[in-house]
Amino acid sequence: MLSRPFTTIENQWITLADGTRLAARIWMPDGAETDPVPAVFEFLPYRKRDGTSPRDESTYPVFAAAGIAGVRVDIRGSGESDGVIDGEYTELELANACELIAWIAAQPWSNGSVGMMGISWGGFNCLQVAALRPAALKAVISIASTTDRYNDDIHYKNGCHLSAQLSWAATMLAYQSRAPDPEIVGDCWRAMWMERLENEPFFLEEWLAHQRRDAFWKHGSIGEDFSAVAIPSLVIAGWADGYRNTPLLAVEGMPDRSKALIGPWIHKYPHFAWPKPRADFHGEAIAFWNRWLRGETNGTDTVPQVRAYILDAVKPAPRRDVDPGFWIAKDKWSQPEMQIFYVEAFGSLTEGQPIPHAPAHPVTLKSPLDTGTAAGEWFTLKPDAELAGDQRGDDAGSLTFQTAPLPHALDIFGRPELSVMLSSDAPVANLIARIVDMHPDGSATRVAFGVLNLTHRNGNAEPQPMVPGEPTPIRLTLDACGYRFRPGHRIRLSLSSAYWPMVLTAPFDAELTLDIASLGLALPKLGEHQTFEMKQPDNPSPLPAYIEHAPSETRRQVLRDLSANRTDYVIYEDTGLFEHPGTGLSTRQVRDEVWSISPGDPQSMTGTSVWTCDMQRPGWFIRTISTSRIACTETHWLISASVVAYEGETKVFAKTFPEKAIRRDLM
Repeated sequence: MLSRPFTTIENQWITLADGTRLAARIWMPDGAETDPVPAVFEFLPYRKRDGTSPRDESTYPVFAAAGIAGVRVDIRGSGESDGVIDGEYTELELANACELIAWIAAQPWSNGSVGMMGISWGGFNCLQVAALRPAALKAVISIASTTDRYNDDIHYKNGCHLSAQLSWAATMLAYQSRAPDPEIVGDCWRAMWMERLENEPFFLEEWLAHQRRDAFWKHGSIGEDFSAVAIPSLVIAGWADGYRNTPLLAVEGMPDRSKALIGPWIHKYPHFAWPKPRADFHGEAIAFWNRWLRGETNGTDTVPQVRAYILDAVKPAPRRDVDPGFWIAKDKWSQPEMQIFYVEAFGSLTEGQPIPHAPAHPVTLKSPLDTGTAAGEWFTLKPDAELAGDQRGDDAGSLTFQTAPLPHALDIFGRPELSVMLSSDAPVANLIARIVDMHPDGSATRVAFGVLNLTHRNGNAEPQPMVPGEPTPIRLTLDACGYRFRPGHRIRLSLSSAYWPMVLTAPFDAELTLDIASLGLALPKLGEHQTFEMKQPDNPSPLPAYIEHAPSETRRQVLRDLSANRTDYVIYEDTGLFEHPGTGLSTRQVRDEVWSISPGDPQSMTGTSVWTCDMQRPGWFIRTISTSRIACTETHWLISASVVAYEGETKVFAKTFPEKAIRRDLM
């Protein structure tokens, strides 16, 4: 691989047409002024100076050494950029991105071809910008992203309200409350900081104003019109992350211009993600950029349309550093053949179609409202208790049906589907389905899951209340998975009416009645494929080492107070205090979050997320403490937030977002 000298420009001001200065960090191959190069652009609110600097420094120097410039820009109101952020993926943000792409292409060091890349926020907006078709944007690499902002993001899922919505609103409130670095912006840092603190929004207010899939969520969802994205895309995700559906949806929607790569990973770039095995992201990306930004003929076009890691009888564990499995490839993706299971009269899951006109076999389901504490996080940043744990505890509050021990291995790849006739005694209720691998020793691994607010059974745009007591046909599509069930293992289907705290409670403690004679479970067969060996990263430890002043710490606990009849789900995440050796800036973030519920009272649900963010250098220290809360009544969501800021020991700012009652919209 080419190894070209390069220069790192720590800060480059880019002035937009409206006068706003955005801050960029650029990795520039030497000699680009006389031998122009392509550029890769990433546009985020996560602070290039400290927030994303480790991962930026793991990748952009490698790109620059390969003759590709890297341009990492902070969205307005973030890091050292002027202004105040106005929301997620707004028209202003996307217009700014298009303007920045034109700026990059016009530079004397640019060959006029720009790629856009990112994970999560940056993965979202690179697809959204591609749909706007700026002339110089030639290709995108999107990691852990979505084509459907309503159903495959941290807000809602099939009409269910995800707890990640509060968690992420709290995160963004904390992130945006941090100050710019005085070493870059100079004496105006304090005025910029105060402007942000005074004017930053509490995102949850806007998100809760849109509880169904309306124009707000359709904006930026490229699944509304895949044809708008006319350039090649490489779409990457991990089975251990919440964004696992996107690669297959992308190749279904853009089969002639999209490639999918799915590994065992959490919400991280593939070259340093867990669980292992990893992938040579640098090699993949450089070949992709050289093909589409330089016109190099290098075989990237012939890469199979879908490559995926099939998990092989993974066991739940406190930490999963390596997941067993094997890599497969499909030259062309097509909807898989389904293997159908039904429930026999005595409750076992059996291969075959449900018996036509079988007598109804009603079974009631009313899960304790704290069922779901083994679900893990919706999107995962570490391969520890953030991942789904042993499912036996959650199965105790669920209806379960399982096969006999399998005589042969069964490999699945795609999205399972559940169909059943059911009724509810309440107008609003949730249904959760999980596919579980039951190991011979009794341990239980969650393979796939799906959630559905039953009022969204006919779509997310116009939910309809359930008619209490009326049998209603339900179809639930679970999230994508790739998994091998080994011989001797059992496949379990687990159904529950609660999945807390991942899914916030419905307004009623509903009882469901399921006709299990009507129940059908369809598992997608792996089908024809090739196996291959994925190239591993050249550098097994690509992240830079920073100076540790205080260690990191993680705690995740489920506390059940039997006397008070209350369950608390407690999250404590401390990044530790680390100093960037090049800038001298030390940062630390602490997340202290508690979810509480009484297992029989849906109105008892509360969530509180407190973030403490520190930035410091010798003689300079700032701290912000932001608090975000949610509670509920039968008819309303109750939300509030506050931010307090300190310079040294002095409180310099305090703001409260007063409690708002937002009506529940069949949710």
